[in-house]
Amino acid sequence: MGSSDYYDILGIPHNADDKEVKKAYRNLARKYHPDVCKEPGSEEKFKRINEAYSVLSDTQKRAQYDNMGHETFTNASKGSYTGGGGFGSGFSTDFSGFGDIFDFFGGGSRRSSPQPGADLLMRLSIPLQDAVSGTDREIDVMHTEPCPSCAGSGSATKKQSICPRCGGTGQMRQASQSPFGQFIRMMTCTQCGGKGRIPERLCTKCRGSGHTQAKRKVTIHIPVGIDSGMRLRMEGYGEAGDYNAPNGDLFIEVYVQPHEQFTRYEDNLETVVEISPAQAVLGTSVEIETIDKRHIDVKTPPGVQNNTALRISGEGVKKRGHPGDLLVRVKIVTPKQVSSEEKELYEKILEFEGRNKDKKGFFSGLMGKKKNKK
Repeated sequence: MGSSDYYDILGIPHNADDKEVKKAYRNLARKYHPDVCKEPGSEEKFKRINEAYSVLSDTQKRAQYDNMGHETFTNASKGSYTGGGGFGSGFSTDFSGFGDIFDFFGGGSRRSSPQPGADLLMRLSIPLQDAVSGTDREIDVMHTEPCPSCAGSGSATKKQSICPRCGGTGQMRQASQSPFGQFIRMMTCTQCGGKGRIPERLCTKCRGSGHTQAKRKVTIHIPVGIDSGMRLRMEGYGEAGDYNAPNGDLFIEVYVQPHEQFTRYEDNLETVVEISPAQAVLGTSVEIETIDKRHIDVKTPPGVQNNTALRISGEGVKKRGHPGDLLVRVKIVTPKQVSSEEKELYEKILEFEGRNKDKKGFFSGLMGKKKNKK
């Protein structure tokens, strides 16, 4: 075990097949598991055994390891290896075929230290104008809070004592005999729930849980430019943790509702203004309403074409320093019905265009190009 070479750690030759790798691993895992072996350094040995097996049992990793060498391979993989300082912190272990021998692996988790509260997720729907300008919203949050009667301790005296069943470890050990000797099964303590401590005298308000359900009003700030799918985090507004442990966080996922008048494109907004053919020819000034209910005049130049976008700077998403723009999309609307007087005027225009066909009147150039193409 003194060498750092993975083959030496498992005690196998470099040409060992998969069966030999797995057999060597199983034997060493049984021998050096921290709950079985009480020798100093057994936990570190067990970690190195798992590290070696995770590489040599994988065909691709093993080939890279053999080609690169131990030092080069381990240096290249630093940062991606999930193994940690203690047992159970990310090893890629394989105990298939062990049956109930290693039943202690599925046992309780060590919870002797107070556990923080769980995070909460809420979804909030806001109108587009709130996303454009930003705002503050007050919402109701249902979550658990520390019991006010016992300050979250679960004890009427606000004091806790060491759990007599597990001795403060949060785990119970159950011994059993097998052909390999005595093995230990680890279980979460049924009396303290893995906390290691119990209330000195149960609180009558929360019945020893230390938590109560509460409805809380929370003011959240909707930042300018927020978009659908983005999440806001409010630290400490989640579920209550164990006694003397922090609360979880509240995450608010935002959905921005579509607007009937404005469409958003990143930091820009777009709206549509309708004008008549005469206004398109001569140019006009049209009053529009911005998303924050202000009224501004938009000038369309003479001869403006359908679907032209006129840009108004700074009237989009109101970001500091770099506000978005408002695009006013021009739509030329042809009237379906006209008065007799209007019809007479349109006929005169049409007649005028016909007389000036050779002089490339209003539509003659366009029609002429189409004919030439044909």
